[in-house]
Amino acid sequence: MNRNPLIPFLLIAVLGIGLMFLLSFKGLGDHEELANGEEEPETADVANASPEEIYQQNCITCHGENYEGGAGPSLVGVGDRLSVDEIKETLKQGKGIMPANLVPDEKLDEMAEWVSQIK
Repeated sequence: MNRNPLIPFLLIAVLGIGLMFLLSFKGLGDHEELANGEEEPETADVANASPEEIYQQNCITCHGENYEGGAGPSLVGVGDRLSVDEIKETLKQGKGIMPANLVPDEKLDEMAEWVSQIK
């Protein structure tokens, strides 16, 4: 009747450590496939993306779904406050907590014009 209560805990620990090593080695074999699979489509998608799609991917979390602002300022009427060139410079260089280069260089002109028209 006096069984050692540590045996179940020891078995679970050994099983967990073995499973961790097994999954780690499985992941080592898949890392190249995962890295190559994600990078190519994203680059291709950005080249064909509209300004609205770029906004949905990169900007909506800070500027809001309806451009009302949040962590970033409201974009409603930004074209009245800033010129298209100033908007383009902000998109390129970033400002405040906004990181630089969220919009690819080939889409800067199109995106700045689109942002300036948000009402």
